[in-house]
Amino acid sequence: EAEAPVATETPEPIGGRLARLRARLVKSNNVFGKSLLALLSQDEIDEDVWDEIEETLLMADLGTDPTMELVERLRERVKVEGSKDPARVKAMLREELIALIDPQLDRSLNTEAAGRPAVVMVVGVNGVGKTTTVGKLARVLVAQDKDVILGAADTFRAAAAEQLTTWGSRVGVPTVSSDVEGADPASVAFEAVAKGVELESDVVMVDTAGRLQNKANLMDELGKVKRVIEKKSEVDEVLLVLDATTGQNGLSQAKVFSEVVNVTGIVLTKLDGSARGGIVVAIQRQLGVPVKLIGLGEGPDDLAPFEAETFVDALMEE
Repeated sequence: EAEAPVATETPEPIGGRLARLRARLVKSNNVFGKSLLALLSQDEIDEDVWDEIEETLLMADLGTDPTMELVERLRERVKVEGSKDPARVKAMLREELIALIDPQLDRSLNTEAAGRPAVVMVVGVNGVGKTTTVGKLARVLVAQDKDVILGAADTFRAAAAEQLTTWGSRVGVPTVSSDVEGADPASVAFEAVAKGVELESDVVMVDTAGRLQNKANLMDELGKVKRVIEKKSEVDEVLLVLDATTGQNGLSQAKVFSEVVNVTGIVLTKLDGSARGGIVVAIQRQLGVPVKLIGLGEGPDDLAPFEAETFVDALMEE
């Protein structure tokens, strides 16, 4: 049964999150921007310097194709403009990085549905912070005055339902779960959506299992959860949670999940000092799906909407 305890915390509004995340990103990632600017501001940018620029971008997990494109465009612009002015070079680099991240992509969350709750499925392998992300996202939605219900459909990990219930209860959001260990995930997901319809909630968020022993198991499980939910309601958003620190491994995980369910957005967690910012470009390029949210740090409100310009400015802060 879903029970909503009394709300005890007020989640931080979006504006405050963005400012704080930017400050944290500046602190952790500015080596990337600094080294690129230092290389581009030299009196003589010869082949060796371009090789170093390429290497810096690859080390930032940008991926081979985007790196080649960026270097090619920068070379062309530096040659045409002949500018050595650091401010101008910085502006060029900023423009090209923003273009790579693609500010035109729609990064809004599909949390509005006419006459029914919007249904958000959250997927990803175990260990990337998926359940925590569902809890943090519930806080984002509560801060936007939405009525939310959580569905604990990761029934294989013993602590998952308890963990999710705790996150929900802190902001007065009910969690639908099963008392039976190893219960059918699809039926828990269905119950959560049914409860959302009954209570006329705004959003139902379903946490799913992410055991990746083999692709076939995962495909069957997630495919079934989605099909069963769809007997009750459309699925409006499928968010894939990836750990930014896994770099290229995250890309292969992303590929598997996008084959299983139609992923509509990426949540990139742990985008802190040990992560390399270029992974945002690499993942979007591979999946054709936008990064919609980023998480830095362990705090309950350390999840914020992803904004291309804010992100690039933080990377390039001196």
